[in-house]
Amino acid sequence: MYFTKMQGNGNDFIVVEDFEGIYLNREEELAKKLCDRHFGIGGDGILLVRKSNVAKIQMVIVNADGSYASMCGNGIRCFAKYIYDKGIVKDAKIEIETGDGVKEAFLEIENGKAKNITINMGKQSFNPKDIPANSKNEIVRKKIEVENKEYEITSMLMGVPHTVIFGELDNFHILEGSFIERYELFPKGTNVNFCEIISKDKIKVKTWERGAGPTLACGTGSCASVIAANKLGLINTKAEVELPGGILYIEITNNGVLMTGPAEIVFVGEINI
Repeated sequence: MYFTKMQGNGNDFIVVEDFEGIYLNREEELAKKLCDRHFGIGGDGILLVRKSNVAKIQMVIVNADGSYASMCGNGIRCFAKYIYDKGIVKDAKIEIETGDGVKEAFLEIENGKAKNITINMGKQSFNPKDIPANSKNEIVRKKIEVENKEYEITSMLMGVPHTVIFGELDNFHILEGSFIERYELFPKGTNVNFCEIISKDKIKVKTWERGAGPTLACGTGSCASVIAANKLGLINTKAEVELPGGILYIEITNNGVLMTGPAEIVFVGEINI
């Protein structure tokens, strides 16, 4: 199998072309093997490039543990760069089919290669049925107790379920996210973002990702954190998000949440499977 290893702010993925659907129904097995950092290539997930009947191209995301993700912000930037740089879709604006619907990617081209990429991530939903969450009301500043520690959470669907917790990052250990991920309120689990407000235009975020664990960056989590902070009146509609792996720029608009950031090819290779 030929593959390309890519990263967006340290969130790393293995990109595999699967236009003929060779790996249909084998995605879980494939992701676990490829993402293993000792016996495989190593990554937070795999991105399968497939044909689409509703957009220019289709992106299928599978987490390192073999579970599916309907959307991934850093992943879709890597995907957009891959298909442009490889000449699969040679447009500066690309419609990409995802598990969360069709997303638009806007590419900044430099010397024939995609550099910074802006994705319209769509709109969030605070409806508990959409997240999904076992709650009749929106989960905004809801107090919960997990492992004998109290948290104030705000949860939403931003392509995938996200829960945001505000405070100084030093007060949270990233592994706390693993307990919150499986909290009874969330029947299908949740991603967990610890968010520190720096100013009206900047936040710092570290994320525990459902199905992947701690990652250096989370695009959907950055969007969710900005949305939650803005909803609570803590920041403006446009903010810089500092992540362990780099910087993302998020803007809330009437047409959706815009996420801008880099994507890079790390290496290409061949692996026996």
